[in-house]
Amino acid sequence: MVNRHSDSDESGGEDESEFLHAATTHVIIGASYALHNELGFGFLEAVYSNGLAVLLRDAGHRVDREVKFKIEFHGKIIGRYRADLIVDDKVIVEVKCARALDPTHSAQLLNYLRASGLEVGLVLNFGHSAEIKRVVSTRRGPGSVKASRIV
Repeated sequence: MVNRHSDSDESGGEDESEFLHAATTHVIIGASYALHNELGFGFLEAVYSNGLAVLLRDAGHRVDREVKFKIEFHGKIIGRYRADLIVDDKVIVEVKCARALDPTHSAQLLNYLRASGLEVGLVLNFGHSAEIKRVVSTRRGPGSVKASRIV
């Protein structure tokens, strides 16, 4: 089994320096590999999200599932999205079950990060081989767009 893990910022560049929220992302990555090794591939995204939440909570992390956000533009709600997981109020985790990660998966997560104000996210693919993409947003979205959690 091949496990691919890459780290990039918005510009797509690689960075070997200390990563923001490195301890939290390290635990999430370890849990995703453990889950993939135990379950294999072929389940729905919800199964992997639920399993990941179990492992992370057992490790003492706060995990919020299916966190709803509304997107506002010029004072009007123009969209909504749900983050699969938010860990320790620091890291958005998007779970995929695809043949392979696609650049659109990272772009989607980057938009979630910009809108939410969080800076770090992981796209986890539970396909035939486990893949992980770390996405970092170094700036907020345009001033006229904002997102807030729906409670």
